[in-house]
Amino acid sequence: MDKIGLHIGLDVGSVSLNTVLIDLEKNILEERYTRTKGQPLETVLRILSEILSRVPAEGIRSVSVTGTAGKLIAELLEGEFVNEIIAQGKSTTYFYPHVKTIIEMGGEDSKLIMLEGNPRNGDCRILDFSMNTICAAGTGSFLDQQANRLHYTIEEFSELALKSKTPPRIAGRCSVFAKSDMIHLQQGATPDYDIVAGLCYALARNFKSNIGKGKNIIRPVSFQGGVAANAGMRKAFFDVLELKEGELTIPKHFASMGAIGAAFLTLESPEKWKNFQGLDRLKEYVSRALAPDVALEPLSLSEQHQKEVP
Repeated sequence: MDKIGLHIGLDVGSVSLNTVLIDLEKNILEERYTRTKGQPLETVLRILSEILSRVPAEGIRSVSVTGTAGKLIAELLEGEFVNEIIAQGKSTTYFYPHVKTIIEMGGEDSKLIMLEGNPRNGDCRILDFSMNTICAAGTGSFLDQQANRLHYTIEEFSELALKSKTPPRIAGRCSVFAKSDMIHLQQGATPDYDIVAGLCYALARNFKSNIGKGKNIIRPVSFQGGVAANAGMRKAFFDVLELKEGELTIPKHFASMGAIGAAFLTLESPEKWKNFQGLDRLKEYVSRALAPDVALEPLSLSEQHQKEVP
């Protein structure tokens, strides 16, 4: 690995941190997916510290950050913040210029991005996009929760859905209703693989009718984000969108497309390159002493209220 002229891309979501290390030729040298477990800043600090143990700081030309917690982390690292819609579009048109529509599903949100790529130079033009409101329904977090409730790992949950021949109908617009439907199916001795498949189809239908409402989903379609690892969701989207063979693309770097796109955008604009300032500001922010918890006085009834109690 040439340790001079490297660019780091970070996609900091609600569930995971996706990190890529690329060179000046846009080769992806390292890629990693890390669960943040509710500690995005600490996770970024740990991963970047590990990278800097192998790569000299002076060799890093830029750090680009996108995602839910991206803006704060970009400020602390004195890096470049990149809008996640633009980042997803950039990496997709670079690797798959034929793709016209992106479906991106992560732990917290889902996105539909309509784009127009230029195969000659990899430029990306966002034609339209829509996102869900911040809600558990239709996201990777809800799939994680239900896999755990059914006592499956998310990997087992993913493969289980492929066994189903007749997925039952499950409400997908609300996670509460979806869970109620699943419990009802369990009480009726419906096989787990049918319930899991029914949930995947519910999420795909919800995406089409809610986020894709009024949109013309132009083929080919790229399905990316962490949820794209789920084989059941891949099949559900293929069927619900009525796609044909060759019209659904699962990118090689499906979980890291945001991080890659963010790094590419900065790499292509040398005026945005900044000398990497290290991790001191991030360390200071993370280690800042929290205000001590001050316990409130326990609640108690006044003498007057005690007399009124029968």
